[in-house]
Amino acid sequence: MLLSVVIPTYNRLPILKKCLDALENQILIDEISDYEIVIVDDGSTDGTVDWLNKNISSFPHLRLFEQSHGGPALGRNLGVDKSQGDLIIFIDSDLVVDKFFICNHVNSLMRAWKRLGNRKCFTYGSVINTSNFLSPNSEPFKLQDLSWAYFATGNVAIDKKVLEKAGLFDTSFRLYGWEDLELGERLRNMGVKLIKCPKAIGYHWHPALSLDQIPNLIRIEKERAKMGLVFYRKHPTLRVKFIIQYTFFHRCLWELLTLGGLINIKTLRPLLAFLIKNGQSGVAMELLRLPLNLIGVRQIFREASLIGL
Repeated sequence: MLLSVVIPTYNRLPILKKCLDALENQILIDEISDYEIVIVDDGSTDGTVDWLNKNISSFPHLRLFEQSHGGPALGRNLGVDKSQGDLIIFIDSDLVVDKFFICNHVNSLMRAWKRLGNRKCFTYGSVINTSNFLSPNSEPFKLQDLSWAYFATGNVAIDKKVLEKAGLFDTSFRLYGWEDLELGERLRNMGVKLIKCPKAIGYHWHPALSLDQIPNLIRIEKERAKMGLVFYRKHPTLRVKFIIQYTFFHRCLWELLTLGGLINIKTLRPLLAFLIKNGQSGVAMELLRLPLNLIGVRQIFREASLIGL
């Protein structure tokens, strides 16, 4: 079996180096004849392509492709199109995997194929969030790392033919969010089964929260709101409304938890600064999620009224 790991990347060179190092040091099983790492650079401006080209000999499994900046959906589609494998693993370029990552995905899939009598399933591995750049795989699993997503491309493996039958990623999702979960809805409607694979572990690195990140986090929430409505218009179901938080329950929940917006970015800023200064950036991030969720929910209702939903 030939396997393809497809990774879109955009301006993440430092952590991408660690991602590639980990993927080049995999312990394989006999059923895997070989694997390739398909990197699609999405118009990076941080020297990613130059560095990869100069160091290509250090990564014997790597195949590099480039595109103008068009977002992860476009990048993953190009990666699948260029891939040579029978099986596709999607990860993000800020994920550092353990040495048994590939074989754990494959073992779980082969057991599921045998049990189901077909290949209509995919495996969903564990994602552990960390801000430890020097040693990301030293982070323990935390309650916050639990995910209820059906199909999230931070760490999934799927038969290529099943994926292609679903239609790949919708490239109308050009801003942040939801392109993978939207594909997941199509897979669900095809009867494709989710197989949990907790032993396929990836450590998702992101820098510890700092106050100067807040404007970008607000931008992301607003983009998620816009893309959430793209998702809902394709799949106008109650399930999707709950996924994107486009319900009056969510509107009331975040209004209540923020006291109608009194707990906001401005009023929290001194407390966030104190927590960050005292090494509690994780706590600060969880606290910041309150006003961020309110911003996102208010934005999605605002966007919906503009388009007549």
